[in-house]
Amino acid sequence: MTLNPANLKGLELKTGASAGELLKKLRSFRENHGGMDKIADTRLYISGMFVLRRTDLLEAANITHVVSVLRGRLDQTQVEKFASAGKHLHIEVNDDDDENLIEYFQTSNAFIDKAIQEGGSVLVHCAMGISRSATICAAYLIYKKQIPAEIALEILRQSRPIICPNLAFRKQLDIYSENLEQAIQNLDDVPAYQRYLYRKEVELSRLAHKAPTINHYGEDESKEGSDMQLKCRKCRRTLALSSSFVDHYAASPPVASSSRDRILNAVGINKNNCQHHFLDPIVWMRPELEKGEMEGKLECPKCSSKIGSYAWHGMKCSCGIWVTPAISLAKGKVDESRPRSTL
Repeated sequence: MTLNPANLKGLELKTGASAGELLKKLRSFRENHGGMDKIADTRLYISGMFVLRRTDLLEAANITHVVSVLRGRLDQTQVEKFASAGKHLHIEVNDDDDENLIEYFQTSNAFIDKAIQEGGSVLVHCAMGISRSATICAAYLIYKKQIPAEIALEILRQSRPIICPNLAFRKQLDIYSENLEQAIQNLDDVPAYQRYLYRKEVELSRLAHKAPTINHYGEDESKEGSDMQLKCRKCRRTLALSSSFVDHYAASPPVASSSRDRILNAVGINKNNCQHHFLDPIVWMRPELEKGEMEGKLECPKCSSKIGSYAWHGMKCSCGIWVTPAISLAKGKVDESRPRSTL
């Protein structure tokens, strides 16, 4: 990342400061502080890669462990001291929207926590100390302090105002913080994470004009019996659980339901006009979705009634919203079945 105002556009929007002011701060950090900042009351530090040359700063801060978050080979003379002692963790990712950084959170958290528990101090760096390193540090604060992603980032900004994880990393921090207990146990079991991977795969495949490879399918039978279900109107076969429902208002501004409805009605969109249930992939759909087609029809796996359709490039709901990707069951072909009260 070149140090110039054009490359600081995203930081302008995030911090409210002008590109010139941010550039001045960057240069000030590098000239006066070597670009290394201590995070709040922890023994965790964040920086760009230039700090590795400043052995005086590393020794003054008692840096015993280093986490490098960038792709490619590092200058071995700068990390050899830590690597040879088993105190260097290298996470090879680019600062791109298609990178999956959340899958490294447990590894980096364990590495950082162990180092601090042993009395050491940890430096987390990427190229400039703005996006990748900030994401790893925020993930550790979320894990250690059990706090939401935005609070973790605010703690970081107090120490280093220029931090700005890219939009994909920001989303991954939300997924991690909102599902922390389950993510610590097994990230692959987190529905929000599977949905994130699915949508990323669909988008990449759509750009390549091909059908996506689906690695995770939702269940169509509830183990607890507490989900709202969709059943085939003809044969009553269960087709979907509420855990697979896709809210196609998700891209709307985060306003209260009543306010959101007023906004949608004002532009001629009424959620009651929706004639479709949009879903994530469900296990009974596998034979059809694995044909490699860009669009197609869905039939009930029991009675073969035509009940819906899918289009990886998206489709327009009857309410007026364009949904991408789109896997849809027609409301006229299914019934909603809600769990009975146990009282």
